[in-house]
Amino acid sequence: MKTLVERGYLSQATNLAAIDAAFAEGIVPAYVGFDATADSLHVGHLLPMMTLRRLQQAGHKPIVLIGGGTTRVGDPSFRSEVRPMLTDEQIAKNIAGIRKVFDRLLVFGDGPTDAVMVNNATWLDSIRWIDMLRDVGRHFSVNRMLSFDSVKSRLEKQENLSFLEFNYMILQAFDFLELSRRTGCRLQMGGADQWGNIINGIELVRRMEGQEVFGMTAPLLTTSSGVKMGKTAAGAVWLNGDRLSPYDYWQFWRNTEDADVVRFLKLFTDLPMDAIERLGRAERAELNAVKERLAHEATRLVHGLNAAKDASATARQAFEHGEAAQGLPTLQLDAKERLAGVALVDLLVRAGLSSSKSEARKAIKGRGVRVDGEIAEDLDLVVFIHPSPVRLSLGRKRHTVVK
Repeated sequence: MKTLVERGYLSQATNLAAIDAAFAEGIVPAYVGFDATADSLHVGHLLPMMTLRRLQQAGHKPIVLIGGGTTRVGDPSFRSEVRPMLTDEQIAKNIAGIRKVFDRLLVFGDGPTDAVMVNNATWLDSIRWIDMLRDVGRHFSVNRMLSFDSVKSRLEKQENLSFLEFNYMILQAFDFLELSRRTGCRLQMGGADQWGNIINGIELVRRMEGQEVFGMTAPLLTTSSGVKMGKTAAGAVWLNGDRLSPYDYWQFWRNTEDADVVRFLKLFTDLPMDAIERLGRAERAELNAVKERLAHEATRLVHGLNAAKDASATARQAFEHGEAAQGLPTLQLDAKERLAGVALVDLLVRAGLSSSKSEARKAIKGRGVRVDGEIAEDLDLVVFIHPSPVRLSLGRKRHTVVK
């Protein structure tokens, strides 16, 4: 518990003293749930993932619960619209993609502290509706469910909340009950927005099993300027390399605000606290070296040591020497586009340097876009990729090679 507190993973807990005592007594199985809405998780998911890693490092058992069943419903928490419905095939593909990053962060196996990945479709798919209403539904007060912020905010804004979504909190509570029965799970963890759902699960286990289980949430992760972690102007910061290159992932951490560097070193690297304390004393120009260390360590955890080294070398080559470095993200055009040319605003969007054409035009107007090192000022500029590749740059730190 000391590690979780001093590194900044703890926001709320149901019974901190009891959780600490359980950790001291023996191995505590603990879980975090992730719905399979995409074939990769993103940086916004990384905090609870790292909490599982810390628990395993301390000799406890991580349970990764994949919502193969709940993905079909969709968590309504603080959302303004219903999630799109996915097919079973899409969900299976997404689960396979999500597993990749967990294989780097956790050790899976059959040992007492080895991580396990569990799919809640195992039990949710076989639930009988009347049994669910009679055995589980009777323990839930609709009045109380309506009082949760995640639901109340939708109703206050007069945004549609389907009966399907309204059932999500019951299904998540049932997950905790099933994991308690099947694995002896005693602790559910999640983001700060999951507090109400976690409490529901704790109460359900107590009422149906007569056992005390616990809940813990990590803080809502924002930058010092108040921006929610997980997205940039170009889109989500995905954890899988086929969604976002290791170089771009490295660069995301390199661009950390000065005030966040030490906090992110604690949360997203394995560096010991005394080393982080020394790095935290850096000032002014020295901070750049510390940010590079953060980028290296964070990239190493998710993509591996070689990818982190390659990303660092690519950044040095691109920024220190102004070269079109090997290893930069690339956008491949077909032969027809190469001959006809492509509008610069379209290239910026397709390359992931801008999230929309309007944002691309704004960047050009602000003289923040370069084509092969030359500032682009023409909003209607058409780029021809012939006979050699072209390097697009947004600001000083983001580059893509168009081939």
